[in-house]
Amino acid sequence: MCTKASPLLLLLACCVWSAASQSDGRRSIWDEPIRFSTKNKDSCTMVVTGQGEFTRLRLSCQSNKRSYWCEYLGKPYTCRSYSKNPRHYFVQMMWGLRKLQNACMGPKQIKPHMCRKATDDSQMVFSTASFSRQWPEIVTRTQTRPQPQPKPQPRPAPTRPDVSRYASIPRSPTRAQTPRRTSPPPTAPPEESNPKRIARLYCWRSLHGVCSYVIGLFRD
Repeated sequence: MCTKASPLLLLLACCVWSAASQSDGRRSIWDEPIRFSTKNKDSCTMVVTGQGEFTRLRLSCQSNKRSYWCEYLGKPYTCRSYSKNPRHYFVQMMWGLRKLQNACMGPKQIKPHMCRKATDDSQMVFSTASFSRQWPEIVTRTQTRPQPQPKPQPRPAPTRPDVSRYASIPRSPTRAQTPRRTSPPPTAPPEESNPKRIARLYCWRSLHGVCSYVIGLFRD
């Protein structure tokens, strides 16, 4: 009978040992909170637990003047790097939260650097908090279709002026063209007399008149 019971006892011992080892593993990762201080000197604690297929992160902070808490949900196990070092996943989250004055005022989605190449399922998403939060709406740019250009309208044909319209307008009297004054033709210089010519040739200029008079007496 002992021989028959030994395999059952061995199997039970293996199950208990496996469960104990898993319990110790969870205790070393999940039950040890991650502690840090914010920029505003708030003392905070990060506790990670499982909730079905989701992983829950509860962040609790306290100071002399206030206390608050918030929770994140996600599936970090979908990240391959998370399975190698789960605790470091949340340590990297803590590095970003400790830079804030309020640790629960972080982003709505947090994906640590170690899982930056993983899908969005591996990120932790803000779930609830002890105070109300408003998230800015993400405005998506819609592609505006180019509006069709209006077709050019044909130009109207030029219209001929109405001759009858201008026929009734009285014409202003035209000025009579006055004949231009013509200058008289230049008169030929009078023929120079013989005494004056002789006086001009043989007498001084100042004595032309006297010489021509004397010569005229002699010629007469």
